[in-house]
Amino acid sequence: MSKAAKTVYTCTACGAQAPKWAGQCSDCGAWNTLEETVRPPAGKGAGGRFAGYAGDAAGAAIRTLSEVSATPTERTGTGLPELDRVLGGGLVQGSVVLIGGDPGIGKSTLLTQALAELSGRMPALYVSGEESAEQISLRAARLGLPVDALKLLTETCVERILSLAAQEQPRVMVLDSIQTFYSEQLQSASGSVSQVRESAAQLVRFAKQTGASLFLVGHVTKEGALAGPRVLEHMVDTVLYFEGEAGSQFRLVRAIKNRFGAVNELGVFAMTDKGLREVSNPSAIFLSRHEAEVPGSAILITREGTRPLMVEVQALVDQSPLANPRRVALGLEQNRLSMLLAVLHRHGGIGLFDQDVYLNVVGGVRITETAADLAVLLAVLSSFRDRPLPEGLAAFGEVGLAGEIRPVPSGQERLREAAKHGVRRIILPKANAPKKAPQGVEVIAVNRLAEALDAL
Repeated sequence: MSKAAKTVYTCTACGAQAPKWAGQCSDCGAWNTLEETVRPPAGKGAGGRFAGYAGDAAGAAIRTLSEVSATPTERTGTGLPELDRVLGGGLVQGSVVLIGGDPGIGKSTLLTQALAELSGRMPALYVSGEESAEQISLRAARLGLPVDALKLLTETCVERILSLAAQEQPRVMVLDSIQTFYSEQLQSASGSVSQVRESAAQLVRFAKQTGASLFLVGHVTKEGALAGPRVLEHMVDTVLYFEGEAGSQFRLVRAIKNRFGAVNELGVFAMTDKGLREVSNPSAIFLSRHEAEVPGSAILITREGTRPLMVEVQALVDQSPLANPRRVALGLEQNRLSMLLAVLHRHGGIGLFDQDVYLNVVGGVRITETAADLAVLLAVLSSFRDRPLPEGLAAFGEVGLAGEIRPVPSGQERLREAAKHGVRRIILPKANAPKKAPQGVEVIAVNRLAEALDAL
């Protein structure tokens, strides 16, 4: 008989193990690094913890990659096209999806809607460790969802959840949330690093063995990152972040990791009294419709995943009473704003060293690509001169430190998106200039920042 599994305390700094917890690691001297972990049971013979691999090695075989048959991945639609877009086209059998976001942003609402749609086509199970069955039933009734075939379980012990799931055999499961579950193999409280890691490991193992698709809901820290160990993000197949401003009805679902699709894909939803509704044309909501052209506003043609997107970049430049002027950027990287202002001074001859510069992306969108550089500088210059940009003007392009305008990927898709929304003039890098511009659109191709400023 093999020995039963027992708990040990492992140092996260050096990996040393101790039979009981202590404030300081006896091997490396680090403080507060001992965490409770499970030591696997030892197998028969003198092989110790590696004896369990003997049976697997006997039945396994080493093959070349050419001998492995690559079958197309079958996907199941969730009934929410925007969620399917972020997932890469739908749910993959045996995949584990981790979704995180601020409290109250709509994670449970989104997954309840998706599971209610899927329950009509396959066995579905909603496991809640935070809400009671009555609360979930009230939310489903308020949203008007078909829940006749949706199974519900309120439990926090992972072993009991997996035992009941093995009997029910669902094809898709939602576990809300991973921080509330615990394993009986550990003595630490729910939500601790060791409990989150062990619970997620058992759930991932269950998904891979049974082929069920799992949605794990995760809490986030004050900085907006997923709470718990970073190893949790490596264990799952897909990591989604639910974003949105507190006073805005729009919600953004962004893919940070996806083994079955493109990363940085974006899905847009609108929160209503009947739940989340898809926004099929997000460019229309992120473009402000001013009655008259205003200074400091520029239209950027960006790209999120496979989707071109038009957003409005607003800048406010004002005389600074401080010795060190402020540089504030919302939706863009602040350090890049400081770098662009230095390029504008060096290669455009416009110094803002005594001006406060505030930058904002309308709608709460977070822009991470460098194609926003040119539009940012045009918005800053427009506010500084107190002169609006020409009506129907848009721009995209990366600005280098030498003052050059560098090309960006997917220039043709950006042009088509701009033409669809009535843009008449586009300033872009010369390397992105098309052979034939879209009908009704004037393309202004530039190589240097000075050329872009002269084009205005």
